[in-house]
Amino acid sequence: MTELGAFVPTLLCVALLVALTVMVLRGFKAPHSTAPALAILRGAAQLAVISFVLSGVITSPVFVGAALLVMFAVAAVTAARRIGWSWTRLGLVSASMAAGIGATLAIIFVTGAIPFTPRYALAIGGIVIGNAMTIATLAGLRFAESVNDRWEEVEGWLALGATPRQSTRELAHAAVYSALIPSTDQTKTTGLVTLPGAFVGAIFGGISPLEAGRFQIIVLAAIMAAGSITAVMTVAALAPVRVRPGRPR
Repeated sequence: MTELGAFVPTLLCVALLVALTVMVLRGFKAPHSTAPALAILRGAAQLAVISFVLSGVITSPVFVGAALLVMFAVAAVTAARRIGWSWTRLGLVSASMAAGIGATLAIIFVTGAIPFTPRYALAIGGIVIGNAMTIATLAGLRFAESVNDRWEEVEGWLALGATPRQSTRELAHAAVYSALIPSTDQTKTTGLVTLPGAFVGAIFGGISPLEAGRFQIIVLAAIMAAGSITAVMTVAALAPVRVRPGRPR
């Protein structure tokens, strides 16, 4: 089958899955029912562009570094917009993600667990950045929702003389825990419920199952470490609340 011919089943499959998604959401009258479909189309376009670009520059440290910076910038902006856009929020989300991602990748490459090459840096860097974005978003949203729902309790603590940070301490702790639940469950059920994408992709790329498993456990540990730092720093920066936050959208 030619490369062009291989795309025909792919396009048909994606089109049917998009149509099914929209039909289900519209049938349930869910708001923004076309949002997932638009996200898939946007993701496909972006993957097409990045695949074309990376095919020629994946061995270049400069271009791979630039690609990772772009990924990080888009991830930080996306998380900040979800939490509630402001330049201050962008700064705190960027700092939180950078700390988590930087510490994690430093350990991976300094220990020699994964060779420090452009190809590996792009692969694991992209995975960690994407998961740090998701965890930052979940942590920020969960914290804001908790404070809004239990505002009378927070006001009570403030009235008793507690500091803004003390008045939301328990809510902050719970928000960090909640943000890490998806990653924790994914890690606990790896090999039992799902075969992670990095593992499957490595096998399809010709790596032995044992080596693919070694790579995957490093990825999972990296996601947990980066996510923990990101969630804690994000919530810690949001925790001193003096006025009731608006409900996040």
